[in-house]
Amino acid sequence: MAKLFHEYFENRDGLLYIDGVSVLKLAEEFDTPLYVMSERRIRDNFRQLSKALTERNSKVKIYYSAKANTSLSVLKILLSEGACLDAVSPGEVFLAFRAGFSPDKILFTGTSVRNDELKFLAESEVTINVDSLSQLKRLLRFHVPSLLSVRVNPEVGAGHHEHVVTGGKASKFGIWEGDVVEAYKIAMKAGVKKFGIQMHIGSGNLTVEPYLEAIEKQLQIASRVKKEVGVDFEFIDIGGGIGVPYRPEEKPINIDEFAEKIMKLYKNKIKEYDLDEPWVYLEPGRFIICDAVVLLTEVNTVKVTPFRKFAGVDAGFNTFIRPAMYGSYHPIIVANKLNESEKELYDIAGPLCESGDLLARERKLPRIEEGDLLAVLNAGAYGFSMSSQYNSRPRCAEVLVKDGKYALVRERETLETLLERQLLPPWLK
Repeated sequence: MAKLFHEYFENRDGLLYIDGVSVLKLAEEFDTPLYVMSERRIRDNFRQLSKALTERNSKVKIYYSAKANTSLSVLKILLSEGACLDAVSPGEVFLAFRAGFSPDKILFTGTSVRNDELKFLAESEVTINVDSLSQLKRLLRFHVPSLLSVRVNPEVGAGHHEHVVTGGKASKFGIWEGDVVEAYKIAMKAGVKKFGIQMHIGSGNLTVEPYLEAIEKQLQIASRVKKEVGVDFEFIDIGGGIGVPYRPEEKPINIDEFAEKIMKLYKNKIKEYDLDEPWVYLEPGRFIICDAVVLLTEVNTVKVTPFRKFAGVDAGFNTFIRPAMYGSYHPIIVANKLNESEKELYDIAGPLCESGDLLARERKLPRIEEGDLLAVLNAGAYGFSMSSQYNSRPRCAEVLVKDGKYALVRERETLETLLERQLLPPWLK
């Protein structure tokens, strides 16, 4: 029998329901592939983290890492919960404004930022977290913000895959410690009055230890900046990257223990380094949205070779790239056969003309037939946001569910969508 992961996933006579809504009904009405999001699970995840942190420190702000999932519905849900927003592109800033976030609730942290993007950010009046001396100097040529943050590389990196490690010697992110003091001196000389300091070590961490090491290094750097430059920090941003379990043997991070250890270290060290109790910012993305979303995909082909059994589905890495890009494991269940025993091994193969277009290999599942509906779990983080039109396949739809109700929140693209914004030169018309 398939294992379900939280109370909003329900087994009703062998059929998967999400917060009171049948996934078979959703697939029939909106077609597949289809992302289905649980509003109540999103709210629960945010509240759990917020409660754990604010009970231990009232000066905490949670900045949702929008790159995980930029659906306007998700942004509006989190805004209503009191979240701020961490953006990594002008597009995410634009979407944040459309969702209702005010500039004072948005922190921009980008890398390799263009001059026209810096001008857009300056005009938008969001807080900018600079990633390099180059970016800082180019920004100050035409705009001196009242509040500026600097992203430091704490020389500590961690994450579930080398592609998501964002600190350490091999990382492209942040300003190395030797240049951090200079960055603040340049900004202060230009007239910046208020400052923050930020770091990010990587994504998908299931233990607190990497954070503790990195936070101590970050606070040491902040202390040095205060002594040498005279900066009093408005906030210290410790980044995001809190992981969730994907594989059956993985255990979820204990959020109360995570909050307790981080805040204890923080309180002890800011006294030691005389840092005047600035606000603490945290940038979770995956933790909030990941397990609130499933990807529904229909089996269209069952192919048996002398070596493998393939269940061919209509979602490929154009729809969900994480398994192909990171080798990620995602739980997969047969949504219309939850009560049947898992006794056959299948490779779950997508429709793309790529040998690497596989959602899973050798997954033990009930006997699969054409027309069955599979649900890929933990699909909310970097699912739709990393999807594409590869192989000229239109992107899929999104549906939001809550208390037995559901609504389409992103329309499915059509073949005509593939022609949008394409132009032919005169000599080919």
